[in-house]
Amino acid sequence: MNKDRAAGAAKEAVGGIKEKAGKAFGDKKTEMEGKAKKTEGKVQNAVGGAEDAVDEAARDPEKGRW
Repeated sequence: MNKDRAAGAAKEAVGGIKEKAGKAFGDKKTEMEGKAKKTEGKVQNAVGGAEDAVDEAARDPEKGRW
């Protein structure tokens, strides 16, 4: 797991909490900020996953074949 995956997972968690808090208190702005942070985290996590796959393929060419 690289730094992008870890940071992405953290952003997803914070975004989810913020989104739920916004819903609970009827604060649409906070809810939307939470959704945005959650999406940002998902994208960053996906980028990290792609980087991990490239690193793994570079270390073991057999796994990297199509």
